[in-house]
Amino acid sequence: MIVANPSPPRLELSQPGSAALVQAVIDPVVVLGVLIACVLWFDGKFGAPYLILSLIVFPMTFPAGLSRGATLGGPNYALERAVVTGWLAVAGLLLMLGWATQTLEAFDQAAILAWLVATPFALIGAHRLAPLLLARVLWSGRAQRSAVIAGANHVGQRLAQRIREEPLLGVRIVGFFDDRDSHRTGAMAPAEDLGALSRLADYVKKNRVDLIYIALPMASQPRVRRLLEELHDTTASIYFVPDMMLFDLIQARVDAIGGLPVLAVCESPFYGWNAVVKRISDLVLASLILLLAAPLMLALAVLIKLESPGPVLFRQRRYGLDGREIIVYKFRSMTVLEDGAVVRQATRDDKRVTRLGAFLRASSLDELPQFINVLQGRMSVVGPRPHAIAHNEMYRKRIRGYMIRHKVRPGITGLAQVNGLRGETDTLEKMEARIEQDLAYLRNWSLLLDLKIVALTALVVLGRRNAY
Repeated sequence: MIVANPSPPRLELSQPGSAALVQAVIDPVVVLGVLIACVLWFDGKFGAPYLILSLIVFPMTFPAGLSRGATLGGPNYALERAVVTGWLAVAGLLLMLGWATQTLEAFDQAAILAWLVATPFALIGAHRLAPLLLARVLWSGRAQRSAVIAGANHVGQRLAQRIREEPLLGVRIVGFFDDRDSHRTGAMAPAEDLGALSRLADYVKKNRVDLIYIALPMASQPRVRRLLEELHDTTASIYFVPDMMLFDLIQARVDAIGGLPVLAVCESPFYGWNAVVKRISDLVLASLILLLAAPLMLALAVLIKLESPGPVLFRQRRYGLDGREIIVYKFRSMTVLEDGAVVRQATRDDKRVTRLGAFLRASSLDELPQFINVLQGRMSVVGPRPHAIAHNEMYRKRIRGYMIRHKVRPGITGLAQVNGLRGETDTLEKMEARIEQDLAYLRNWSLLLDLKIVALTALVVLGRRNAY
């Protein structure tokens, strides 16, 4: 992505490279490669049914990938968990499609079983080995591009670490330029201290540096402009790494309006084609679940009515898309219907919860009517959980970025709920952790991520964690 500038040098906001391409290609290549190998081994021929299966699987794994958002150095085997949960979601959807269309018998059962079992192991191995092997092939006999970073602050150090963790980039960090020395910053080794910013242009010219990353604070605009003036007659590529709300960027991208570049700092992931894909998936999933659950929902409605006086459905005002007020449905699980300026969250052994309500809340069956909200367009199957308006008004003033979660439709389940942040939020820290997960969902959304969350939700519900 390039920001247009009428005069040199060119100022770029991100660096496209082979690393992103390889990350996107690994998954479909491995998945289809394992499928072909298993089919040829067990069935002996790769016929039309397998070709159709390949055409269905390819868009499910490219370009989002099963390991989206995970890195090799991530905590708690993040790569392995991402691959396994992603593959379980894909496999479950494929099996459901095969059952619904009655086409499972067209495939060799041994070949499909072997493919389902072998694929996650092959994917994990490929993600661990491919970057190292490809880096050797790409950069064998070729000099890596040299790079310097203007700014030895947290942003610059984090950038250097990311570059060093990506061998496919073929970039070698020479050092940092900063008006503070290494003793003051405490962030770089003495050998990496290349001097003050005023020395950067001369160093680049004399040492034929290929890449320059400017990681100075946005408040240092005069220094940035001066640097660009000094670098106007170099051949180095220049990249700008903005520190502005570095961790709050949501779906950041560069657009142009009449040729004038604009940087999207906070945007909904559901724009353009993504909005169509999201809505279609919501309609399909909600319709299927309501169709299957209709007899159960009718039986629960009768039991609720018989157990205690009051309506079957509990209607509560919540904030929906863009912070607009919506009405959300749930099966009534309490003896009260709170929807005022103060709403007390349900707690463990809450006396307001009926006996049937306790079961409904523990099993999440009280959420089933919300699939009607999905069909109405008020909610989505996956997204940030909607909170009572009283809670919204309280937390929006205490948690930075709280209202950003309302840039999408609220969901019946979400990333926070499958990561152990389900149930009562009795402390500010718990709510902050939930909001952090909601924003991570907005940053990393893909259809595959939605399917993974749906699959993990089933496991969470069966475990009945933090539901009361």
